[in-house]
Amino acid sequence: MKLSRDEVLRIARLARMGITDSEVDKLSEQLSDILDNFEVLRQVNTDDVPPTAQSIALNNIIRDDNIAASYPPEDILTNAPHREEDYFKIHAVLDDESP
Repeated sequence: MKLSRDEVLRIARLARMGITDSEVDKLSEQLSDILDNFEVLRQVNTDDVPPTAQSIALNNIIRDDNIAASYPPEDILTNAPHREEDYFKIHAVLDDESP
């Protein structure tokens, strides 16, 4: 399906795209090719294909939960710039105070 110059300009206007004259010619060819590809797809018999939202089956890959010991707080807080007891101390989110 060959798109006319006016059709390309109308599509560009609907998309709020400013295009030059050379872009009109290029887009006319590219959009026409896209529409030709859709025409080929339209001819494919899909009567026996059930509607689906996915083209391939989805599988969740989830590992089992394994209970393990936590790291000691002292190891976790070793490189903390500021700490208070066994916690990280950070700037207040809604305040200008420093830790």
